[in-house]
Amino acid sequence: MLDLMGSSFGSSGRAHVRFALPNRPVRIIDRARTGFRYLRVLSHNTSLAREMNMTDAKTLGQTLDALLQPEKFRDYGPNGLQVEGDREVRLLVSGVTASRALIEAAIEAGADAILVHHGLFWRGQDGRVTGWMRERLRLLLTHGIHLFAYHLPLDAHPELGNNAQLGRVLGLRVDGRFGEQDLGLLGTGEQVWAQPQALADHVATTLGRSVTCVGDARRVVRRVAWCTGGAQSYFEAAIAAGVDAFITGEISEPQAHLARETGVAFLACGHHATERYGAPAVGAHVSQVLGLSHQFIEIDNPA
Repeated sequence: MLDLMGSSFGSSGRAHVRFALPNRPVRIIDRARTGFRYLRVLSHNTSLAREMNMTDAKTLGQTLDALLQPEKFRDYGPNGLQVEGDREVRLLVSGVTASRALIEAAIEAGADAILVHHGLFWRGQDGRVTGWMRERLRLLLTHGIHLFAYHLPLDAHPELGNNAQLGRVLGLRVDGRFGEQDLGLLGTGEQVWAQPQALADHVATTLGRSVTCVGDARRVVRRVAWCTGGAQSYFEAAIAAGVDAFITGEISEPQAHLARETGVAFLACGHHATERYGAPAVGAHVSQVLGLSHQFIEIDNPA
């Protein structure tokens, strides 16, 4: 096996990812604090693929469950194996959402299993297998690929989860939790921001996307709360925790008024943009434990 980037998490916060080379240019993630760096690899060595370790879907699922402990969470859909394939697992691909684009890219990369944060099945959805659902399932089943999805458990892991990884990327030090099921994190930055817009600029530069910032424009930001994705309902709990700013993915109409009335800054930084760090961190860790190859594939999403 060719080890392009090691296989551990060092003090620098860099994720080290190993995987076999497919026969096309690929993006290899280096999750440094400043964002993403991609290497383009143009060659393919079939002997490397034959030397890879492998496991079965049951062992992979047990390893993920032991790490993420889904039984501890009240969630909006099933966690764990969502679609059973028929392959031994050599290459694990991670991504944010089990979209058709991710599935097609994983097939092209030669994936045996896919790990995502947003799976296919959610509480209250139409259970009929038609249209876009049929096509995603057809691709997975035709190619025998296993699909694993972990929603709140992947948000919550204290080191590898979306919230912990976003804090690491933004340079935030965790010193507490808040919100329903203790999913949200509290902490301080490496500096004090003279105003919320300065923090918003830092987040925008780090994540590579625009940030909506609402609140008291003159408030000094010393203490921050954050919860990735669609956690706008956590804003009141963040205010009660005594923070100066709250970071999440999305903002709804009521939160804009609360931010203006309380003075606590609300930063909406993008659902996808705030949740693209947990899946590759977990995927790299589990692949290291089991001796698998791992590749993170990012499918851009403006939301």
